Amino acid sequence: MMIDQMNERVVKAILEVLPVELTVIDAKDEVIGWNKFDTRIFKRPLTSMGLNFRDCHPAESLGKVESIVEEMRNGSRETAKFWIDMKLKSGETHKVQIEFFALRGDRGEYLGCLECTQDVEAIRQLQGEKRLLD
Repeated sequence: MMIDQMNERVVKAILEVLPVELTVIDAKDEVIGWNKFDTRIFKRPLTSMGLNFRDCHPAESLGKVESIVEEMRNGSRETAKFWIDMKLKSGETHKVQIEFFALRGDRGEYLGCLECTQDVEAIRQLQGEKRLLD
């Protein structure tokens, strides 16, 4: 991948403009970063930084997330994708997709896990076509 010429400011801008929420844990299972702090579906308090993901994940899904991360660590899984119906503050229910990706170094070593969350309700409603600059 050719990103070596991008400075930190550009990389941060890219991460903030992506239409997904990102959360990153390292190989020690510690939360090391996230984007979209002010607009997240799943809010992350600043006190989450550096915590083990187990200490900041809802109890009802923790066992499944632990399994996913362990499978990524041992190399038997690279991704996991699921979706939920989430009730928003407005009262509307939106489909939210959540994906986990194993992060690997050049030699395939486990570096951590990337969690991507996206409200896909507007995507689900697309019909027909909208061409560039229409």
